[in-house]
Amino acid sequence: MEVNYITEGLKFMLLGMGAVFSFLFLLVYVLKLQEKIFTKFFPEKEKKVTPKTPVVTKTTNDDSQVVAAITAAITDFKKK
Repeated sequence: MEVNYITEGLKFMLLGMGAVFSFLFLLVYVLKLQEKIFTKFFPEKEKKVTPKTPVVTKTTNDDSQVVAAITAAITDFKKK
């Protein structure tokens, strides 16, 4: 009796991969079912959001110093 080890190896590989795939497939659907059950019997309570005191930010856009720095860098780069 001659045994082809390549064929046997492929059979075991497919059997193992099929078992893992089946387990993961089953796991995903069990978790989805569990989520539906939990949300049905234990719904999340809505939290009352209280507005905090507004933070005052500086709204003036004085970018003249930034523009001057960029312009100086460009002119210095072009000189070299």
